[in-house]
Amino acid sequence: MAEIKFTLPGPETVTISGQTIDKLLRAGSGDAALLYLYILKTRGQSTSEEATRTLGKSKGDIATAMAMLSRLGLIMLDGGEPGDDTAEPLPIMPPDEPPGGPNRYSIEEIKQELTAGSAFSLVVEETQRSLGKILSPDELLRLFGIYDGLRLPPEVILQLITHCIAESRHSGGGRAPSMRFIEKSAYAWEREGIFSLERAEEYIKTLEARKSVRGEIKWALQVKDREFSASEKRYVDGWIAKGFDAGAVEIAYDRTVLKTGKLAWSYLDSIISSWHSKGIHTPQEIIEKDSKSGRTEPRQNLQAPAQKFGEPNHEDIKRMERILNKTKNNE
Repeated sequence: MAEIKFTLPGPETVTISGQTIDKLLRAGSGDAALLYLYILKTRGQSTSEEATRTLGKSKGDIATAMAMLSRLGLIMLDGGEPGDDTAEPLPIMPPDEPPGGPNRYSIEEIKQELTAGSAFSLVVEETQRSLGKILSPDELLRLFGIYDGLRLPPEVILQLITHCIAESRHSGGGRAPSMRFIEKSAYAWEREGIFSLERAEEYIKTLEARKSVRGEIKWALQVKDREFSASEKRYVDGWIAKGFDAGAVEIAYDRTVLKTGKLAWSYLDSIISSWHSKGIHTPQEIIEKDSKSGRTEPRQNLQAPAQKFGEPNHEDIKRMERILNKTKNNE
């Protein structure tokens, strides 16, 4: 990654406004929040290389966090305007409670909207039909926040609810989703700029593809009889966003177990982050380019009885070749 300098837009500040805090909370990225605090501490007089060393993050993580802060309008990258993208974004996780919450509106406002015969009344009717129940006052407030606060079109809201119902039934044992879950998903859709049915369909296809890869990674990590926790899912979705498939993650998992004797998520993540910073992503690239493996001959040609200093670890190579062959056979 080329060296990038960044500065704070506007006058220097040593405080964080409520609006900025809301932006950071809605982004849901700890790396972005940490980087922003570091920029404030250094008064904006720093570089990406210095941030990498000080925060103990990879160059790829810093680049992603910088791009997110730029899109949020919180920093300006030299040579560009706020909002320039310089790295692929990680999945943005919705916050536990979206800013404003249901208390932003009053029941009287909801009643006026319903009696006025606006599109919101149709949204309420279809939502109640889909969920199979009458919405409570709190649920109406949250739904109105999606309609009026996020400005999602009625047809997009209904598509969102249909998607949330399918997701909840798949992972929640057939239960209908809560309005709070729908609200959190709506904030994620708003951040992704989903304001049309076409964009919603594309986004759902992306989520389905990510879910498929996530399932393959779950199998590779030998996580059985349970779902990923929220923290584990953030790790996995981050790897997928960086371009790693189950085969690559399985190699990292193998090395992690050999080193630690268990599934150590932070150690596994450090391996994958290291590969990402080197531009290595596929199992083939890992076998060919990673310093721990080097290039190899076919298995039958590995005749050395013992490993000498500076030679590749043949057992490690064999394991990775088996993983690579399994990945190819599954394609």
